[in-house]
Amino acid sequence: MSTQTAQPQIECTDLVRIFSAEGVEVQALQGLTLTVDRGELTAIIGASGSGKSTLLAILSGLDVPTAGKARVAGHDLLAMGSRERTRYRRHVAGFVWQQTARNLLPYFTAAQNIATPLAIASPFAAIGRRRDRAARVDELLDLLDVSDVRDRLPSQMSGGQQQRVAIAVALANSPEVLFTDEPTGELDGVNSQRVFDALRDVNERLGVTIVIVTHDQSVSTQVRRTVQIRDGRTSTEVLRSTSRDEHGVEQQVAREYAVLDRVGRLQLPQEYLTRLSMRHRVRLELESDHVQVHPSGDDDSAGQDSGGKDSGSKNKETP
Repeated sequence: MSTQTAQPQIECTDLVRIFSAEGVEVQALQGLTLTVDRGELTAIIGASGSGKSTLLAILSGLDVPTAGKARVAGHDLLAMGSRERTRYRRHVAGFVWQQTARNLLPYFTAAQNIATPLAIASPFAAIGRRRDRAARVDELLDLLDVSDVRDRLPSQMSGGQQQRVAIAVALANSPEVLFTDEPTGELDGVNSQRVFDALRDVNERLGVTIVIVTHDQSVSTQVRRTVQIRDGRTSTEVLRSTSRDEHGVEQQVAREYAVLDRVGRLQLPQEYLTRLSMRHRVRLELESDHVQVHPSGDDDSAGQDSGGKDSGSKNKETP
């Protein structure tokens, strides 16, 4: 894991992406900010249209942002030319699509699919290098526990086996970051868990930074950090850790945080807003070590005690 002084493996600041079609502009990302440290396994969640897939396309080098700052493993994604972008996709950023059929060449076996990016990276390699490639294929088949489908075509594999082979393909050239777009979206519960276990094993054994975009709450709750995107911005983060109580019993602890952008804006979780009927504006009170956020009633002076505090309404405290 990186230290506090180390540069983040992924760093986005005020990221904007605008799409234009037939004179209509759609702002998919609206000043998004995100950092991911080296070696992290992070899930990004959000509703359809929130901007998470757009973010993933930019980070993986498949799309170019309109404005802002985006760096991955020291590469400035706004400044890269076409040749550098190609090299980036081949060697720095691995990618796994949601659609199992999109990840693999249908007329190649599992071993041949894994060998393909290795051959593209060094097409004129000597015999010794080819032996190294064969060893790398065997290593990845074993790592992803798909050695038994080595000589099968994708049509002869289950969906879970196809996705694990796809992860092996994405890892072939030892990328620094692996991006996965809904990798369990087409799978049943059992195969989804196997694919996620494979991603977690890759993260732990190889130290590869992994970003998973998913709607699957069972996956997002199994990672240490979950980032939620709403309306083109990072909204909240959930950080999970393990602690022991006074009896030595291990407990899982999850804390939710609102994300502050560069100018101090934050988005409160929608369920908080609904439960406390917060809309249009809220009332703030600065305390010595936190800020209180109160619903704003029709008459803010009503219901206050002599100390100026709202004695009747619930509040949300933001550390």
